[in-house]
Amino acid sequence: MEAYTGFAEVYDLFMEDVPYEEWNAFLIKTLQAHGITEGLICELGCGTGKMTRLLAQSGYDMIGIDVSEEMLSVAREYDSHGILYLAQDMREFELYGTVKAVVSVCDSMNYLTQEADLERVFCLVNNYLDPGGILIFDLNTEYKFRELMGTQTFAEHRAQGSLIWDNYYDEENKLNEYALTIFLRQTSGLYRKYEEVHYERCYAPHDVIRLLEQAGMEFVGACDGEDHGPVREDSERIYIVAKQKGAKKQYKETV
Repeated sequence: MEAYTGFAEVYDLFMEDVPYEEWNAFLIKTLQAHGITEGLICELGCGTGKMTRLLAQSGYDMIGIDVSEEMLSVAREYDSHGILYLAQDMREFELYGTVKAVVSVCDSMNYLTQEADLERVFCLVNNYLDPGGILIFDLNTEYKFRELMGTQTFAEHRAQGSLIWDNYYDEENKLNEYALTIFLRQTSGLYRKYEEVHYERCYAPHDVIRLLEQAGMEFVGACDGEDHGPVREDSERIYIVAKQKGAKKQYKETV
């Protein structure tokens, strides 16, 4: 799960086109539809805290969890809302009490490459949600992995640095691999090179629903990540909403 080390320094720079404000509007609308207009919310895979801060600005008390100390270091630099940031693996996260909702965006759940890990996270979420609390998360779809990312190379250049992204999607195993090569400009004028390899798993919606139910949660609905209508065959990103059912389930390791 370790990732976003060198990339953390320029993550927001290369993610400047990500529609965080639109995502925030959808999250708030969904939260309000379930009667959650204030209170404590936890974001899993919060990264540099862009979404965490937007939700805090909207009046929610936020906890941000991420496995990358480097990403959280950037998040804390920008925090002016008293957000609690915790350096934890989402597969083993611990909170001091329950929360009204858990959110996770920017395909953080795709980073869980084993079904058992995804179910484990759902179990933990269910246990830390208030009765009737909700989980909102997004997923990259197979259409995006196969048709838009596939086996391709992407490159971007900024004044502060350059990024080369070599992508490969293993359709048989539903596993997407992308190797990042980052060149960061130093004060000396020279460039420092970082290399990282990331993996994401493609999950079919019916498998996600099955894992949610196995974790004791109730599937509420899914929608297209852009227009928020029904999920289509060419949806690139989808949102899934699930609800805490009241029963807490102890996760058991499987061999």
